[in-house]
Amino acid sequence: METLELVLLYDYYGSLLTPRMQECFDMRYNQDLSLGEIGEILGISRQGVHDNLSRAEALLRNMEEKTGCARRDQNCRRAAREILELTSRLRSDPKADMPSLTERIMEIARELEE
Repeated sequence: METLELVLLYDYYGSLLTPRMQECFDMRYNQDLSLGEIGEILGISRQGVHDNLSRAEALLRNMEEKTGCARRDQNCRRAAREILELTSRLRSDPKADMPSLTERIMEIARELEE
């Protein structure tokens, strides 16, 4: 899960990293290269790659902690999927419990407003 989380955070905040951090991150997480392979390509030590990645990961987590943009976006996407599912049920099932489904849709909308 940690790798997926970091890649998601990189999608949001990666442009705020230094170019070297971006290169290291891309090679490690998108190209799945080892620290040694990255170091060889960039002409830096394995430890240098490790240090760049550690700083990049810390910065990405710090940005998310301060702004919460990725979390809010994921919550909005999850809510939109649930709304689509509920409205699809309303449309396709004439026997659907309309009051409870519409109440749930309204709850989701209120959560999104917060």
